[in-house]
Parts: sequence; structure tokens; C-alpha cells
Amino acid sequence: MSRLRIFNVDNTTRPLLATSDHADMASELAKIGVGFEQWQANAPVAPGDASEAIMAAYRNDIDRLVQTRGFKSVDVVSIAPDNPQRDAMRAKFLDEHFHKEDEVRFFVAGSGLFTLHVDDGVYEILCEQGDLVSVPDGTRHWFDMGPEPSFVAIRFFTEPDGWVGYFTGTDLAQRFPRYEPGQAG
Repeated sequence: MSRLRIFNVDNTTRPLLATSDHADMASELAKIGVGFEQWQANAPVAPGDASEAIMAAYRNDIDRLVQTRGFKSVDVVSIAPDNPQRDAMRAKFLDEHFHKEDEVRFFVAGSGLFTLHVDDGVYEILCEQGDLVSVPDGTRHWFDMGPEPSFVAIRFFTEPDGWVGYFTGTDLAQRFPRYEPGQAG
């Protein structure tokens, strides 16, 4: 189940807010300029399907975002728990960083944890199947795909060659719990 928890930057254990209601999540995230939507496929898709089939199942929503936001490229990324590079891939995004373009991800399957650092708040967004999150450029954040990553996501890019992460050098991400799918919290 998708979830939003908001913490004060100095308290990693007690959230100021915790909700799994999609409308509440979208409302809270909109206050900091983050988009959160739910999409439904127009055809059945599953991990392992060809990128073309996955994109076709969400074509109307993809086209709407490309047209309204000016994205220049869209792709599908798929990570499975048996990927031999999973540890390196996970580690790559665990430190706080930002991008000079929006980071927009739609979860076709599986899950991942986006954590945003905005002013004195830390916004932990558990994204699951059907969730689209749009993180504005310049927003400090980190992403945890878990120790056995399992997700398929559609990614949107303004620059055709993708985005670059600019790391902040803080230890904030290390002070918050790591994503362990299946754990209560």
C-alpha cells in the first residue's frame, strides 16, 4: 500500500503525519510542489513484458504528460531481485542528491521509497504499482529500491540523455531507516 510519512528533519522515528490515502498524499505533496497521481493500465501488463507493451498500456497518460510537461524522452526500467548489480544500483541513489530537471517516475509494478528533504521536513513516499511521483528539479532527495529490488517503472526526461545527480554531501539519508519491503512502519 502506498504511503506518505512526514518527519521533522531532526526526528527520524516519529512522523508528524502518516497516511495511505491517495487523495491526502497528493494534497500534502502538492504543498511542496510534488505531483502524485494514480494511473490505471488500459491493458494487462506484467514484469517481463516488452517496453512497447508497457508503454502502450499507459499511452494516454504518457502522451498527456509529454504534451503538458514537454518531456523529450520516455523509457521503461525494470529491476529484478536476482540482478547481479542490485547492491551497486541501490547504493547509487541512497545519498541525498538533486537534479537539474524534474524526476518523474511511474510504478508499473513493484515498489520503491522516495525520500524528499524540503526545508525542515522529510517526506517519505512509498510508491507502489499505479503511483506516479513528480519531484521538481532542485529538490533534495534519495531513492531506496530495497535490498532485493523488484520494480518496473516508466521514466520521463526533459533532456534526451537523462539526468545527472548532484550529491549534497550530507549524512541525512543515513539517519533515516532503509527500505525493507514487507516490514511494518
